[in-house]
Amino acid sequence: MTTSFELYRRTSIGSSLIDTLDHFVNQGKIEPQAAYKMLMLFDDILPKVMADKVKARMHFKGHLDTYRFCDEVWTFMLNDVNFRLDNQNNIQADKIKIVACVAKKPGDEKA
Repeated sequence: MTTSFELYRRTSIGSSLIDTLDHFVNQGKIEPQAAYKMLMLFDDILPKVMADKVKARMHFKGHLDTYRFCDEVWTFMLNDVNFRLDNQNNIQADKIKIVACVAKKPGDEKA
């Protein structure tokens, strides 16, 4: 199994999975090792599903406040951001944080 980033653990689905796994471990329904393995599978599978199933596009403009590149991960902090979705809806945000990393194709060891 290739190493994957744990970016999706902080999403609502990732947090729900972690809470559920913790609950099952605390109740003795699963072993901690099984919970850890499920979380590692989540880290590996979710980026593949997102790349395969999500086809929507979004464009955004904003003012770049700060940026950082560390351990092959980009972090951008933007202010006064305007998002435009495929259906032409606009969404405004005062501040956003974008975390991005190089996508790895299944079976590809290089980024």
